[in-house]
Order: sequence, then C-alpha cells, then structure tokens
Amino acid sequence: MRLKKTKPGAIKRRKFISSVTTGTLGLVSVPVFSFDKLRGKSENKAVEVPPPKQAGSGWQIGIGKASISPQNGVWLAGYGKKRVAYGKIHDLWAKVIALKDTNGQRVVMVTTDHMGMSKTIYERLFSTLQQRFKLDRSQFMLTFSHNHCGPCLEDDLVDYYPSDQQQKHLVTEYTAWMEAQIIAAVDEALGSWQSCELLQGEGKCTFAVNRRDNKEAEVPEMLANGVSLKGAVDHYVPVLAAKAPGGHYLALLFGYACHPTTLDFNTWCGDYPGFAQINLESNHPGTAAMFFNACGGDQNPLPRRKLELCEKYGKMLSDAVEEVLESKMEPISPQLTPAFSFVDLEYEEMISMEKLTPIANGNRPLQARWANRMIGKIKAGETFSNTYPFPVQAWKMGNELLFIGMGGEAVVDYSLRFKKEFSPTTWVCGYANYMAAYIPSRRVWEEGGYEGGPHLDEYGHPAWKWKGDIEDRIAGAVQKVVGETEKKYG
Repeated sequence: MRLKKTKPGAIKRRKFISSVTTGTLGLVSVPVFSFDKLRGKSENKAVEVPPPKQAGSGWQIGIGKASISPQNGVWLAGYGKKRVAYGKIHDLWAKVIALKDTNGQRVVMVTTDHMGMSKTIYERLFSTLQQRFKLDRSQFMLTFSHNHCGPCLEDDLVDYYPSDQQQKHLVTEYTAWMEAQIIAAVDEALGSWQSCELLQGEGKCTFAVNRRDNKEAEVPEMLANGVSLKGAVDHYVPVLAAKAPGGHYLALLFGYACHPTTLDFNTWCGDYPGFAQINLESNHPGTAAMFFNACGGDQNPLPRRKLELCEKYGKMLSDAVEEVLESKMEPISPQLTPAFSFVDLEYEEMISMEKLTPIANGNRPLQARWANRMIGKIKAGETFSNTYPFPVQAWKMGNELLFIGMGGEAVVDYSLRFKKEFSPTTWVCGYANYMAAYIPSRRVWEEGGYEGGPHLDEYGHPAWKWKGDIEDRIAGAVQKVVGETEKKYG
C-alpha cells in the first residue's frame, strides 16, 4: 500500500481538537477558547473577564498533533525478529508542545510512540526545523516512548531484523512520511500560540520493576505474597500542566521510568503510555496528553504480555496524573533557558577483522549481520572513531523546574542522581533525540548484565562496550549544560 501524502501545515488546531475529543472513544467535541480573542464589542452580552494574572501565567503555548500509524507494510520494531503487523489496538501519534516565555525564548518538544529514533532522523529533522523556524539545537527535543508495538525506522537497530530489500524500502518510505507528519505538527504548534499558565507537580505509580534484580517469572507470586521486590526504581510521575485562562487544560506532559514492553504481539499499539494518553484526553476533552519515558532502561512493567495488563498499567499511570492535577501544583515562572551539548563517549574496545570473522560465521543471526556489515565497511576502507557523540540538553523553566534530556536508554540511576544533585524538581528524559544504546551507570557497568554488558553491537556501533567512565562523562556534560542555563537565567 502506498503512503498518503500530507502537505506540511495541513494539521489545523480545530482538527486537532476534534481528533482528540471525537477520536478513539467517540466523545463530543468541546471547543477551546483563548482569552486573547475575547475583546471588542459585547453586543449587550456580558463579556467574560480573564481571572487575575497568576504566578505561572505569562507563558504562551502552541500544540500540534499528527497520526503516525503506518500505512504500508513496515514491520514492528523490537524483540529482534520479523514482526508483521496485523491490525491496531489504537493509533500511534506524534505530538508537539511549543513553549514561549515573556522574553520570546522558545522551545519545541516532540513526543512520539516510536521505539527509537536514529541519529540520521534526528539530524534531518533538526536541519529542517532550523532552516524553516530558526530553532537551534538547545530549543528542540525529539523524544520517543520506546514503544515495542511501533514501526521500524530508518538507520535504527538496522542489524536487529532479517530485513530484505523490500522491507528496507518500506522502512525508508515510512520514515520519510513520518518526518513530514512531524514537521507539519511543529508548523502547526509554532503557528497557534495562545496564553497559558504552566504548573508542575509529581505523583507516584508503582508497576515498574527493576528487571535486573527480579526474575519475570517470579514477580507475580512475589507480589501476590507481599514479598518486596529488589533493585533501584524511580516511581515518580512528573506532570507539567498548561492551563488556559478559562481554566481548562490545553496540554498535559507526563513521564514515567519504564519500558513500554507490556505487549509482544504483532499489532500497532502505544502500549501503556498510549492507553494513559487516551484516558487523559478522554477525561479532559480538548487536551493534548503527551508522554515521555524517564530513565527506564532497566525497568519493565511486570507482570506483562497481556492486553488487560497493558490497559491496567495505562489506567494506573493516568490515575497518578489525575491525582497530581487534583493536588496543589506549583506555578512556573515564565522564563525559559535552554542549553545543549555533545559529549564524546569512549569505547572500551574497537572492532577488528580478527574478532569479527568468527562472529560473521557464527550461529547468532543478529551479531552475524552486524559483523558482516562491519567487515564490509572495513574492506571499503572506512575508518571508525573510538568515540561517539552523545547528546545532552537542559531546559530551565523559571526557578521551579529543570528538565534534562539524554540520548539512548538511560538506567534509573541517572534520574535518581540528578534529582539529588540539582533539585527534587529535576526531570530526566532518558530517551531523547536519538537511540545511542543502553546507557549504564558506573554501578550497572561494573555489574554487567544486558544493560551494562558488551551489547553495543546490537545498536550498530563499531565496538562492544562503553568505557567505564561513561557515567562521569555524561554527568560532567549535564553539569555543564545545567550551568549554562543558570548563567543565562541569572
């Protein structure tokens, strides 16, 4: 099936509101009004007067949304095997929130229901956004939920799947269409500013389990018997709410540290984040609910592998967000300072023909595909850097909130560390901009295992493992960008 073309800018705000409020659950559409437009003659009717300016007001917000459900035969991503889709539970989405402070400083965040974005896609999207909207790197953050019931993307985990040329063509075709959808949604967001108040708060949700320290098969019985689970977890649920002058919510951005791997069937679905977003948009018509994955690289939803569990976890997460909304949330002052940096992460050992040859002829298909591709590069004369450019960024929002973005699959230690190092209201997105690989802390690196062991080959790197100073390098880079935001703010 050929992909339908969508013209950039075709996604209009009224269409977005309609899609949210009359979509999956068939709700009645509720118009969204801006007090910016409530001016002029009243024609003998009472004119609604905006409430007094609040501490978190002075912000402006723009919102965009685009369906990114595949329309061709691209496979599902994840689990390292061929997975042909046979339908969908609900649509997949790319959503955009643009924020502007009283000084005109802007940032744009894109959230998607994809498993991972490649550096190729990130650079291509950023280049377009820079040219069309004059955004610099610090102002743009591309996030992905790490959903394993979403589609394969160009240059992401290319050795994972036994793809033939036809499938590679479909992946490239879908990726180009998806990028156009995201650009159109950003265009809509940046062209539909309206006044809002920003508020932040945190809740709690407990279905995430440290998968390194708890065996999946044993978790149900442990929970049933009240046995405490082991390992580090980060059960906090950060919530950023954008409220219109009229009092209704325009957008709800929320996060959680956990793999969206409740499901492993071959059906399009947003996993638990998808259900959580649907619930919130159902409860608050006209609101854009947006999810970001915190540092869930070593966290799984357990037990899992049943649709009813996926719906249950989505409900638990959306209920946690609702509890935050019902509490006293803290207004955020309308001043925004972004910063971005690349940090070079070193490899422990580089590839060589000597070590690649037996792997290329071995009986592990994924590693054999990777080794043969690396051998081809070596024979073609390609040289490899012994470092990898890793993206980190920070957005300081008033004095009330610090938002950090890291590329790859960061383990929970990073979020726990940065909340202690900077402030309790520090939020960390561990799946930002592109999928570098698993990002272990020093503790996890020393322990080894899947997240800390020699598995960079699965991500296409010319090496097997990061050097042991990876946490120190990343922490130093994060301290640098946070320091830059504080200087600008001051």
